[in-house]
Order: sequence, then structure tokens, then C-alpha cells
Amino acid sequence: MFAWKRALVLGAFSWLIPFILGFATFPLKQVSASLFDTVMVLVLVVTAGMLLSHYFDGRPVSVREALFVGLLWVAMNLILDYPMFAYGPMKMSAARYYSEIGVAYLAFPAFAFGAARLARAQLASPVA
Repeated sequence: MFAWKRALVLGAFSWLIPFILGFATFPLKQVSASLFDTVMVLVLVVTAGMLLSHYFDGRPVSVREALFVGLLWVAMNLILDYPMFAYGPMKMSAARYYSEIGVAYLAFPAFAFGAARLARAQLASPVA
């Protein structure tokens, strides 16, 4: 059974954690844009891992559910980013936003899918 409340609350954190860390490390972008981008992808992947662990805590892991949660978090992140990047201080065109930031959120469902498959495989195989 899908845990909507848990998924939505953790989805808000999936936006808030990278936002805070991105804001804190933004000066790095002036020094090295590629390093900043790499750091932010790592932040997204670590955030995805931590939050997915909390989402499935005490629950059976489902690949379908993990993928759905990851896609939900992509949608939430895009919606929560919209005011900041369309009208706010960052003011970016849609093309620039999606190419620089939006596409990185696909790390959530990609990580969720892989992690859930790994977890299911671990449950299916005998312990060595």
C-alpha cells in the first residue's frame, strides 16, 4: 500500500535538503561550475538514498512503489522550484532551468529503481 503522507513529507525534504545545501555551496559555482554541478548531483543521490531508506523503513521494498515515489519527488521538486527559478531571484528560462537543474531530479527515480531492485535481489538470494 502506498504511503502517501510519508511520500509527500519526504518529498518536501527531497527539495529542501538540496536547496539548502545548494544555497550554502553556491559560491563554489563562481569558482568552478562543473565542481558545483557534481557536488549537487552527489547531494541529490545521497538525499535520495537517505529519504528512500526512511520511506521504506519497516515496510517491504517494492520496485514499482520506489519508482513511483521517485517520480512523485521529481514532480514535487519541479513544482517547488518553479516560483524560485521562473520569477524569483534566479530568474531562468525554462530551457536553461531544465538543462541545468530540472534534469538532475531524474536522479530520484533512477536511484529509487536501482536501489529497490538491489534490495529485492538481496531478499531473494540466500545469505552467503
